[in-house]
Amino acid sequence: MASSSSCFLRSILFSSPTNLRSNYSLPTFFPKNHLTCSSSRFQSFSVSSIGTGSSKRVPDTRIKVKSMATTDIGKEEKKRVEIYDLEENLAIDLAKFTANLSDKFCKERGAFTVVVSGGSLIKSLRKLVESPYVDSIDWARWHFFWVDERVVPKNHDDSNYKLAYDSFLSKVPIPPGNVYAINESLSAEAAADDYETCLKHLVKTNILRISESTGFPKFDLMLLGMGPDGHVASLFPGHGLCNESKKWVVSISDSPKPPSERITFTFPVINSSAHVALVVCGSGKAEAVQAALKKTGDVPPAGSVSAEDELVWFLDKPASSKL
Repeated sequence: MASSSSCFLRSILFSSPTNLRSNYSLPTFFPKNHLTCSSSRFQSFSVSSIGTGSSKRVPDTRIKVKSMATTDIGKEEKKRVEIYDLEENLAIDLAKFTANLSDKFCKERGAFTVVVSGGSLIKSLRKLVESPYVDSIDWARWHFFWVDERVVPKNHDDSNYKLAYDSFLSKVPIPPGNVYAINESLSAEAAADDYETCLKHLVKTNILRISESTGFPKFDLMLLGMGPDGHVASLFPGHGLCNESKKWVVSISDSPKPPSERITFTFPVINSSAHVALVVCGSGKAEAVQAALKKTGDVPPAGSVSAEDELVWFLDKPASSKL
């Protein structure tokens, strides 16, 4: 697939996704220079008190849950759970969490590699586009990726690119050339191979690190949402792709949630990230949160998420109601 990859070859003119055309040969898909990658026992977890964000907080009740003993050496001790009465305060602390990591990695390595999902996660990032973060974050050093994407035009309502552009990317000065989107003119399989080729090029140019322990790419921060069924990325309960152990990026053509054709990072890539934030809100996801954190019943894909340095669950009170 290397010959077809253009994540580092193609510059694309600036335009809003609402004005995008569907013919891939026309260079009007992205804001200027956005790049297309064209190639049964309870487990332990700790719940910490809610931190103080820089933005003005709404009065919030601290929720304290007794920490359980560590049973899975190395992984569980790197996991913590933050629970908020109000989603507004969750968003404030998520922004602070992200901004702190941005500052850390920009200073340490001169780049910050960030992966997002679609859905409600993007709404939870809204505080980053407000003061003080919109003016203080070193956006020029951000490199922006998607953990999964639907193979649809970028101006389509189902596009994770469009969702992120409308609510986030259009409001912050991340260099367009540091935004990596799929080439949706390809088949799902070819688009997945092509995105993996793009990532491997970024490893060679030292933008993206490789995990010394797994050999998979090590993103600085993975920001994930979770579906009511407990799926993360486009890794759905009972689907064979949850067991993929070799590939970085795979395609799915039979997604139980439309649209059916997508690409997604695999669990080895997700779990090789330095930091992972799993952001879950709403009572409709409470059962999946319970199953994922307490490993009860049929553990959903979210229960398989881990991180090399730290996994943080950001939950509002309704989502945590069954813990």
